[in-house]
Amino acid sequence: MIHFVLLFSRQGKVRLTKWYSPYSQKERTKAIRELSGGILPRGPKLCNFVDWRGLKVVYKRYASLYFCMCIDSEDNELECLEIIHHYVQILDRYFGNVCELDLIFNFHKAYFILDEVLIAGELQESSKKSVARVIAAQDSMVDAAKEQMASLSNIIAQATR
Repeated sequence: MIHFVLLFSRQGKVRLTKWYSPYSQKERTKAIRELSGGILPRGPKLCNFVDWRGLKVVYKRYASLYFCMCIDSEDNELECLEIIHHYVQILDRYFGNVCELDLIFNFHKAYFILDEVLIAGELQESSKKSVARVIAAQDSMVDAAKEQMASLSNIIAQATR
């Protein structure tokens, strides 16, 4: 089971967090500080697995972002690396070569995509095409709602004249 997902920059700024196990706000802050402080100084040739509080943290750096997942100590680290890579591929497909700014300005989309891939700390959808279809459907619903709101705003503006 995945306990939490962290995305942070090379400067240690958190860009996305998703918690699947109960942690208090104080514990979350401490975990983020410990993990970013422990992972950032590691060399690129070192292993991508870190033991932490009886759990394993699996991380992978893509461009300027570190994607970290905390899993049980008996879980498969390579499978977790595959899940991270799967998530990054879906982000790349949606944003077109995803970068840190995409996640900053479209964090709601990054969370939506993560929720399509993982549910309750377990891999939910392994098909990139299926996730892409769901995201496209949601985007079309958002566009339709925006058009509807614009037309309602026009009607209200005309009625109040």
